[in-house]
Amino acid sequence: MNIHNVEFEAAFGTAGQLPPSDLPEIVFSGKSNVGKSSLINKFFNRKNMARVSAVPGKTTTVNFFKAGELRFVDLPGYGYAKRSAAEIRRWSELMEGYFSQDRRIVLLIQLLDMRHPPTADDKTMLRFLTESGVPFAVALTKCDKLKKTEREKQAAYFSGLPALAAAKAVFAVSSETGEGIAELKALVEQAAETTQG
Repeated sequence: MNIHNVEFEAAFGTAGQLPPSDLPEIVFSGKSNVGKSSLINKFFNRKNMARVSAVPGKTTTVNFFKAGELRFVDLPGYGYAKRSAAEIRRWSELMEGYFSQDRRIVLLIQLLDMRHPPTADDKTMLRFLTESGVPFAVALTKCDKLKKTEREKQAAYFSGLPALAAAKAVFAVSSETGEGIAELKALVEQAAETTQG
């Protein structure tokens, strides 16, 4: 898998626009200010692969990227309070539309901020992933912002969370230092291999 040959394909704002799932999909999911765009850019080693904004909640579309025989999907961030009721409704319909389709999701990377307990929206997403059987791993973002003792405490907290019991892996990542990126790539490689043959 050569992720350096990744290219942006398209962005879709409504469920009806979503194209059929003709390739295995690796999905990135997380709340608005969890650092998803920064992590995607670090993963692909590209500065502007995913747009990083100073304003959380800017990703309001499902964004598709293609790398060889894999498709990467950047889902819109959830839990941003300053969205209008109509915008929140459109987001819900878009997300429900994506997951209700017969999509070839081989791995979903669920991002959680390592510094804080999961929000109500995070818990809803984790419950959905567990109940629906979507294969997922949890990337704990912003680990570089924690001091050693705080980090150890948070790592122990997350490792004991029942909501993460179904996760294939739980690991710390940093878009600043690159920590956890190799582990993330290994998981993606593994998921891609299961789709071949």
